[in-house]
Amino acid sequence: MPDAPDVLVLCGGAGLRLRTITGDAPKSMANIANRPFLELLLRQVRRHGFRRVILAVGYREDVIRSYFGTRAFGLRLTYSAESSPLGTGGAVRNACDLLESKSVLIMNGDSYTDVNLCQFVTDHRKSDADASLVVVPADGRADCGMVLADATGKLLGFEEKQNPSHAPYVNAGIYLISRNILEAIPPGVQTSLERELLPQWLQEGRQIRAFVCPQRCVDIGTPDRYTNAQTTLSTAEKN
Repeated sequence: MPDAPDVLVLCGGAGLRLRTITGDAPKSMANIANRPFLELLLRQVRRHGFRRVILAVGYREDVIRSYFGTRAFGLRLTYSAESSPLGTGGAVRNACDLLESKSVLIMNGDSYTDVNLCQFVTDHRKSDADASLVVVPADGRADCGMVLADATGKLLGFEEKQNPSHAPYVNAGIYLISRNILEAIPPGVQTSLERELLPQWLQEGRQIRAFVCPQRCVDIGTPDRYTNAQTTLSTAEKN
């Protein structure tokens, strides 16, 4: 993809609910079909033409660094380390000084959606939006961000883990955000991209777009979902 933005993967979580499965390894390093979950995401972005990835690490960052190094699957890898938990928003702000592109593709390190990332970037650029996020059809879950958007894709409402019955979409945890907005986040402060920053930007009148993907968002946040992901993602991104 020409002029591909940097990719930032948020993989600093400890995965406390998965400790009986992963031990003391970071959540993004949980094995799916005998390979780390994070490998799925890296292979996905490589396949769509991205070449530079920043890994926002925290808990047991040494495990991730030693496994992937600075080059993997044709990608250049850079690390943004946090000394204390900063939340998703704080982790993004912490990585800003490492960005080389005017916008950044941000991905949660514990969920996978088979979305056309190239089309996502193209639509974001055509819309001239401040931020865009991938949304998938609601599946009845009550512990993820619910999204309201109009027929044109304009974001109307965002409620993290509130489960309003009228919301047709859920947040897939994939974002494309302009760098200048991210640099306005106070550095070193713990904040949530989903629960605080996105609603704030919407209230401020920022143009935020929803990119609808018909595929499922598969996450490994709980033991049951981790077990289901073993089957669902066993053949994903093997190249």
